[in-house]
Amino acid sequence: MTEHKSGFVALIGRPNVGKSTLLNRIVGQKVAIMSDKAQTTRNKIQGVYTTEDAQIIFIDTPGIHKPKSRLGDFMVESAYSALHEVDAICFLVSADQKMGRGDEFIIERLRKVDTPVYLVINKIDKVHPNDLLPLIEQYMAAYPFKAVIPISATQGNNVDELLKTLVEELPEGPQYYPEDQVTDHPEYFIVSELIREKVLELTREEVPHSVAVVVDKMRGDENGKIHVQATIIVERASQKGIIIGKNGQMLKNIGTRARKDIERLLGNKVYLELWVKVQKNWRDKQVYLQDYGYRKDEY
Repeated sequence: MTEHKSGFVALIGRPNVGKSTLLNRIVGQKVAIMSDKAQTTRNKIQGVYTTEDAQIIFIDTPGIHKPKSRLGDFMVESAYSALHEVDAICFLVSADQKMGRGDEFIIERLRKVDTPVYLVINKIDKVHPNDLLPLIEQYMAAYPFKAVIPISATQGNNVDELLKTLVEELPEGPQYYPEDQVTDHPEYFIVSELIREKVLELTREEVPHSVAVVVDKMRGDENGKIHVQATIIVERASQKGIIIGKNGQMLKNIGTRARKDIERLLGNKVYLELWVKVQKNWRDKQVYLQDYGYRKDEY
């Protein structure tokens, strides 16, 4: 019998380097939302990669940034706490960006952990191969990474090599999750994240990260259709107006796009009802952060 390996791997890096894209690529479906806006991921999302002889539980951490609110504090604290709970760390950087102060800031934190760290250079499809070597040399001079693995999360280039490298280094261990389970987050959470993704996609800069989504109810009917009721929370009345849109058109578009993703996730027809609620300054109030799913005691 071959030994079974398993372990936990943190994905860490500055905002927008492609952590959620990589996680979705690895597990084969959307468990983490994607947006070209920074700090889209708020909670640590676990994605599960399973083969016959190995299982890797990936933790997609929020992008590390300078916090400007209590929600920001929570996100950064959440990212750092992951570093002490894992068997390996993948530090993601973008091939098309020079090493910056944000990367140096993360490297300083990495010096305080004993966990092996892999440098994963994402977005190699955006640069000429000759441009990679100077970037690798710059990072290797700053930190003794266990290995450097260039990838493209969007196209899948070298992702198998990354997985192979991680499995080789993982300890012997059990299969923590069933082979068909790709995340440990309850469906309520992923449904709320899919709705929030559509808000970010469609409202662009008009409604920034002052948006939370709470799934109030999710139940099936006798015909196998799932009824989902959810509330979109914003901080200002003007943002509520933007999300509803003229004659309710924006809210309808958000619902239509989100429903398609939710149906793919749940494998059933979905009837989605959305409401919009104003809760002033919710990102700076602990009670609202807990109500909307940002609970420190879970970590």
